[in-house]
Amino acid sequence: MKEQKRDIKWFGINQVWLVRNVPFFLYLSALAVAYIYNGHHAEKAIKDISRTSKELKDLQYEYKMVKSEWMFMTKQSEVIKSVAPFGVKEILVPPVIIADSNNPKIETKN
Repeated sequence: MKEQKRDIKWFGINQVWLVRNVPFFLYLSALAVAYIYNGHHAEKAIKDISRTSKELKDLQYEYKMVKSEWMFMTKQSEVIKSVAPFGVKEILVPPVIIADSNNPKIETKN
């Protein structure tokens, strides 16, 4: 008796063809996994960039607000108002130069 080899075909594909192409299917599977990973990695990078951009805008806004407050507080009129409770007053008379008669380097204006 001769054994007959049965070629069972499913939709035109037999078992021998499937076994021979297993490495190719594994390659396609690895390629699909890499493609999915790349998509997730890109989405994560985009989220990080947008979050960092938002933080940068917030910090820029905070910097501008603090700088404007500081500029307002360092105006002469505001400094006078802030030190008034301590008894410090603005000098309205210009300073006087005191000259030493023994020191010829200092010239006096007469």
